[in-house]
Amino acid sequence: MLSGRRIGTRGSAAPALRRGDGYEFSQLRAYVDGDDPRRIDWAATARAGAMQSRVVLEERALVLAVALDASPSMNVGRTRTNYELAREAASVWFGAAADEDRCARLGAAPLFLRDTRGRTAARVCAERRDEPGDLASALRASLTIVPRGARLLVVGDFFESEPLLAALRACAARFDVTALFARDPWHDGLPLGGFVRLRDAENGRVVRAYVDRAARARYRAAVADREARTLDALRAAGTRAEWLAADDGAEAALGRAFHIA
Repeated sequence: MLSGRRIGTRGSAAPALRRGDGYEFSQLRAYVDGDDPRRIDWAATARAGAMQSRVVLEERALVLAVALDASPSMNVGRTRTNYELAREAASVWFGAAADEDRCARLGAAPLFLRDTRGRTAARVCAERRDEPGDLASALRASLTIVPRGARLLVVGDFFESEPLLAALRACAARFDVTALFARDPWHDGLPLGGFVRLRDAENGRVVRAYVDRAARARYRAAVADREARTLDALRAAGTRAEWLAADDGAEAALGRAFHIA
């Protein structure tokens, strides 16, 4: 889906054009100190009564990067785990790669293919499985590994939100960042009742609890509140954020992120 929408859309489908020293005219604007004098449009300057610069576009290959949360809490799900949904999102993201694009897979063992490009690099990065590791650390490491202006996809459940949000803010200042928030697979209600044993997906701790109608209602309300607050925080950090759920899949989530019908 995104591979056919490179022109005119930010993120992994971002334009392969940027303002620079190419030949395709973009717009006129007032001259500012530091502008190339060769870009001054003297006819427009005469009409406006003040110096005007021509803004042009040049072609540039993209750098597509992905960082997936591979923590134990991502290994939950009904028909598919959140980690498998995250890998699906990575495949869609790298599917946008064209011939000269470079690709990177961030994580405990980061991979940035400098010499292999295009669809071959995309396939290698999309097929890679992540070793368990700290996503916030991987994002901080990306600041030295990945070039400025890269299109970065981050997928996780964002339970450890404060360290991740700080890392995301740093990345958003350097890259074009899209964040997909993996929803709780039981966000619409726990399929449990009575006395049950619950295991913490992150640390494996097991507790015994009683689940009744009131407990299920509290759970739904708590999940909805956390999802809304997390999406707001991701967007405030400078990312393009949407939720990711098994009932509609990764392509639909990225479509919402980029407002693609």
